[in-house]
Amino acid sequence: MANHKSAKTRINRNHKRSLINGARRSRVRTFVKKVEAAVVAGDKEAAAAAFKVAESELMRSVRKGVFPINKVARTVSRLSKKVKAL
Repeated sequence: MANHKSAKTRINRNHKRSLINGARRSRVRTFVKKVEAAVVAGDKEAAAAAFKVAESELMRSVRKGVFPINKVARTVSRLSKKVKAL
């Protein structure tokens, strides 16, 4: 357990950050799942629209520090490839 005031503050801040980042991570995963569901359904227009939203959410998550840029770039590339294949 923390003994200094600053250490206790840091623990509280880390906890709040982890909750916020967890919510952001979950949100991004939901958008990615929407694209994949549209691809499986074979709906090209819905997949393209969902991809556009998912891509911006993924890039936003990079700016917020939730995911590393290379992971997001890889994910966007794979999703784009699936949407184009329709």
